[in-house]
Amino acid sequence: MRNLQVYRYVDAIARAGSIRKAAEQLSITPSALNRRILALEEELGVEVFDRLGRGVRLSTSGELLVDMMRKHLAEAKLLSSRIADLSGLRRGHVSVACSQAVLPYFLPSQIKLYQLQFPQVTFNIMIRDGEAAQDALLSYDADLVIVFEPLQSAQFHTICAVPQPIQALMSRDHPLAQQDAVRLSDCLDYPLALPSRSYAVRQILDSYAARLPARLEPSIEAESYVLLRNFVADSQAIAFELAIGLPPEKLEAHLVSRPLQVPRSAFGSLYLAQLRERTLPVASARFAQQLMHEFEETWGAQA
Repeated sequence: MRNLQVYRYVDAIARAGSIRKAAEQLSITPSALNRRILALEEELGVEVFDRLGRGVRLSTSGELLVDMMRKHLAEAKLLSSRIADLSGLRRGHVSVACSQAVLPYFLPSQIKLYQLQFPQVTFNIMIRDGEAAQDALLSYDADLVIVFEPLQSAQFHTICAVPQPIQALMSRDHPLAQQDAVRLSDCLDYPLALPSRSYAVRQILDSYAARLPARLEPSIEAESYVLLRNFVADSQAIAFELAIGLPPEKLEAHLVSRPLQVPRSAFGSLYLAQLRERTLPVASARFAQQLMHEFEETWGAQA
């Protein structure tokens, strides 16, 4: 356990890329931090960091070392969590990396529900997709990820997959608002407010539109669903989001959402996943169970 402090020092420097910046985060002086790292390097007989003109980076040996250190830090976090649970303190910290779609409504409601039972558990939420989400698990920055694409590597374990239809979002007085559901071909007659191509929703729309005679030509393209919602609110434009990001009771009075009629095979899925070989801290494991239950009850998730 006495090694944990120097593990935290190495981890902080690796993330910051600078001894000075890491020292500020750790509330110690740069000279004191540098002495600790030099002492570690002398003990190991290798350089942990390559000193650069404007900072530092992990050496080849340092990359191996920091991976081991992060595993030990995660194990220490797990041990602390279990001890706190045994003593009845119910403390802990949950870190989640997720797609933007679950941020506005789903995650806030789930966190509030969880903290009603365990008010001393804290949360850290990061927007991550694709490789960035995988990196968050591998670096132990995140305990769990909720992403709109499967994690392919054998290093990851998918806890459950959640089928997600796409909803068309439009103003309440839009001509298509009178329909119970809309076809993508009908939407092409109106300006389109689309997320950027890095978003899974856009990728699904592009893939399905490739079967149609016409192409998707956005009137506006953005990385913010908030911006897209505000754009369609008082216009004839149509936006698209995952159903989980558009609960009907949360929509503003001047907006409506309608299911987009596409074959079920064209649906995407949300994936709740973790690092395969990692035993989650108690708080994170409990939160994963809560999410899985909600996904199964509401969306028919598959474990």
